Amino acid sequence: MNQLAEIIWQRLTGLMPGELKKTELPWLATPFQQLSLLTSRRATMIVNRVRLFAFLFAVLTPMWILVDFLVFKPPLWWQLALMRLGASAAFTCLVLFYRPRGNLLDAYRAMALLFAIPTLFYIASYSVLGSHELTGLSAAVSSGYAFLPFVLLAGLSIFPLTLIENLILASPILIAQLVAAALRWPHLDLPAFLGTFWLLVLITGVSALAGMSQLAFMIALVRQATRDPLTGMFSRNSGEEMLELQLILANRSGAPLAVAFIDLDHFKSINDQYGHEAGDKVLIIMTRHIQACLRRGDMLTRWGGEEFLLIMPNTDLEQAIQALERLREHGLGLRPDGAPVTASIGVAERMGDATEDWRALVELADHRMYYAKQNGRNQVCASLPAGHDPLAHG
Repeated sequence: MNQLAEIIWQRLTGLMPGELKKTELPWLATPFQQLSLLTSRRATMIVNRVRLFAFLFAVLTPMWILVDFLVFKPPLWWQLALMRLGASAAFTCLVLFYRPRGNLLDAYRAMALLFAIPTLFYIASYSVLGSHELTGLSAAVSSGYAFLPFVLLAGLSIFPLTLIENLILASPILIAQLVAAALRWPHLDLPAFLGTFWLLVLITGVSALAGMSQLAFMIALVRQATRDPLTGMFSRNSGEEMLELQLILANRSGAPLAVAFIDLDHFKSINDQYGHEAGDKVLIIMTRHIQACLRRGDMLTRWGGEEFLLIMPNTDLEQAIQALERLREHGLGLRPDGAPVTASIGVAERMGDATEDWRALVELADHRMYYAKQNGRNQVCASLPAGHDPLAHG
């Protein structure tokens, strides 16, 4: 059974480029378990592509007014012209006034607006055209309006979307096609409609696969760009980005946010006595021990050398101390000589320490870590004594 599951897994990952890990495969189906850093970058990309798509529609939509003028009679063409100008104005507002904020809800809102505008235009124009008896060239040109849903569904392929997001965004367009058919039910060519609808569903499937493939590449690229190559933990740059994002969220919601600065004790002696390869092995094992104790939502960053920063959202100072003490009791692995690996840990929390800047929060945790190191090592420090100069560690 396990062998069959492995074969299926290999086939699936072969279809989805980007060298995804097993734990990352669910991210292609739903956005709810994705890392905040990936979510932020994906949201920014979606909004930027929405604005690009809207710019294209804003330019091309009114250009068809000339064709309508040459083909349709005045009562019809000016109605279509007003609709086109209104749609173009809406697309222009989307380009000018919508800016990426790295928020997925903002990205959803932008996409909803982008696809709502042409969908409403499609239903309105289809209704107006259906109320006129058209023949010859005018009938041929009016049939071009029926291609708008195809364009919209094909346009989904330019966005890095999950399967659920693709289906939710495609549903209104498919429903609009059903509504348009219902409006013309007495004169509807059912076989032609069914063939058209089947083609729309097919395009939806292709767009979903294209969007998921983009997302797979993005997941792999974000992982490579944000992870420390030795330990697999987040790099310092990505850690700073995540910490800034988490602090913004914490400030908005009034939630606590703790950070712990972890520095291995006497790590230099390992490199000096046993070599850097032995030191690297200690770091790798140590991060695995920490990972085993992390709660959902906690993020470990390699800050530099043997220094690590643990980001703990929705965690007050007391909860952070308890979690870090459990970490110490669990152990951080063994040194090459068989002695246990220990660490000096400084912890700070934005509400308890009245700190609204993430740099100040990290600096405070860093000072407390040095105080723990100066006072015996292998301990957690959550406060500094009165009169202690935190900069005296040199």
